[in-house]
Amino acid sequence: MRMVDLIAKKRDGHALSKTEIDWMITAYVDKQIPDYQMSAFLMAVYFQGMADDEMANFAGAMLNSGEVLDLSAIPGIKIDKHSTGGVGDKISLILAPVMAAMGVNIPMISGRGLGFTGGTLDKLEAIPGFNVNLTTEQFIKQVTEHHEAIISASSEVAPADRRLYALRDVTGTVESIPLIAGSIMSKKISSGINALVLDVKVGNGAFMKTQEDAEKLAHALVTIGKAHGVQTRAILSDMNQPLGLTIGNALEVAETVALLNGRGPQDVRELTVTLAAHMAVMAGKTDSLEVGAQLAGDVLRDGRAKRAFRQMVADQGGDVNVIDSPQLLPKAQYRISAVAPRGGFVQAIDSEALGKAAMQLGAGRAQADDKLDVAVGLVLHKKVGTPVSAGDVLATVHSNTADPAAVVAAVVDAFTIGAEEPAKLQLIKEIIE
Repeated sequence: MRMVDLIAKKRDGHALSKTEIDWMITAYVDKQIPDYQMSAFLMAVYFQGMADDEMANFAGAMLNSGEVLDLSAIPGIKIDKHSTGGVGDKISLILAPVMAAMGVNIPMISGRGLGFTGGTLDKLEAIPGFNVNLTTEQFIKQVTEHHEAIISASSEVAPADRRLYALRDVTGTVESIPLIAGSIMSKKISSGINALVLDVKVGNGAFMKTQEDAEKLAHALVTIGKAHGVQTRAILSDMNQPLGLTIGNALEVAETVALLNGRGPQDVRELTVTLAAHMAVMAGKTDSLEVGAQLAGDVLRDGRAKRAFRQMVADQGGDVNVIDSPQLLPKAQYRISAVAPRGGFVQAIDSEALGKAAMQLGAGRAQADDKLDVAVGLVLHKKVGTPVSAGDVLATVHSNTADPAAVVAAVVDAFTIGAEEPAKLQLIKEIIE
């Protein structure tokens, strides 16, 4: 085969065969295809898209480019959850122990944050001592014994995706839905799971800004999962305001502990319980979403989820004292109030702007090798629909810089305040199976 022929075929809107895709990905990983030709192919995909079978074959070629975990030693269904990225999204930290407390196996391989969205691993590492770099043997043992573990992916998992993502990042092709879907699913399927629930974010704080685009991505993800024998469904959830009240690593761990203690913001609890209900059905714990939601609510209420979280933290070397005393988590030196310039109602919140403000403080990365400050971030005091008076505190900026004036101004600007009370935002938008 010749790469130039495959580029031309995709450029002209034709689907590549499995044989062609397998050859292309293998040759690229072996460095037989130069970046400039792969860049041309990625741009052709960006404009022409991919057929369903083509997307599934593309994801399969990437996952088979490296290590595929064998979790057969873990009995029963192995189910994971993936979020497409949002602001204040700490759901995995709560959901994993909820499911473990229900007896469902959660072998979760997570990622780090980049840009304005946070990463599950970064949040967990705000807990002193927490180790996300378990060996495969340790990972399997922990899930077998205690139903849950959250770790970083091995460098051997889907190496083709790692090279292609770096190329997409500098060629303007990151936003291509087939390429996004292939990237996500190649890593998830290679982790050896039987079932996957996807939390596809939509709104101003998500990569998918419109419901139409989020639906396209969700359908692509579900299509790929099912083609590879992984039971898959997607929940579209709103990201037109941050999830919960905290943005920043240690702050989000503290909010997780509050939820596990029966407190915390209602939207985080609602999304957690919704995802847990679907996971309970997919894992065979019940055939009813209503019963699944009740089971999730029960383990949150009676302390079993908190005990499961404590077990995971202990298993992975973290300081369990932070669960009883969240004040032991890293703290920023300064707290600065961002106040409302006028009265009215919070009509909208620019979640992406708040995510970028937290990133400026050091809570996120602009580049993959940036060092994080796990203590900094934002605590919101107002959400969409909340009445405010001039001078009310909209958010508290937790900073290790004495006067982060630009960040404070950006936080204030992220809130739209007007005279009319806005319509209530709908958290769960759609279920795609």
